[in-house]
Amino acid sequence: MVLLMRAKNSSSEQRASGRTFTESARRAQIVQAAIEVIAEAGYAKTSFAKIAKQAGLSSTGMISYHFKGKDDLMHEVIAEVMRVAQAYLVPRIEAAEGYRGRLRAFIESNVELLTVYPKYLPALIEVLTNLKGDDPHRIGYAGALKAMMDVQEQRMREAQAAGEFRDFDAQVMVTAMRGAIDGVITRSVHDPDLDITACGRELADIFDRATRRTP
Repeated sequence: MVLLMRAKNSSSEQRASGRTFTESARRAQIVQAAIEVIAEAGYAKTSFAKIAKQAGLSSTGMISYHFKGKDDLMHEVIAEVMRVAQAYLVPRIEAAEGYRGRLRAFIESNVELLTVYPKYLPALIEVLTNLKGDDPHRIGYAGALKAMMDVQEQRMREAQAAGEFRDFDAQVMVTAMRGAIDGVITRSVHDPDLDITACGRELADIFDRATRRTP
């Protein structure tokens, strides 16, 4: 479920909203607590009372002050997960050399995100699964995911043109890769002992063999 989306500049958001540093810090604290509760209890059982307890707040009033309701808070959870994912993935992918190196970095960093931020992706899955189909944030996420996959397809075609990748249907390959990564994310939710790093390496090896041009 992870995607690369350019997040808005946080300082610009603060100036536009007129929030103080303290208010922004409190909002971030609440969002972090919400992510942890959603990942552990599930979307349906997540309440302001549980989030307030997780955040160490004396009452739910502080949450209501910063967010209009549960939907508003869930939308902020989506935005935070996407921001964190971008900050983690982009430098690793851009630092890799060659098309094969960037493909491996893309897969491994997507999976490794689970070890660095273990609550984030399960929480994202829970929220997206429970949002209504016409929710603009769900639609926006789907659009961003499609745009990311389009970029990956283009990179694969460039690698094919450069002779680094063999001939194959780029859309089929990207879809398979996305599904494999999401499969590891889903499996990790139900298997706390899963060796996530090993899964990432294995997936990277599989798609390296599937895409590279051999003599």
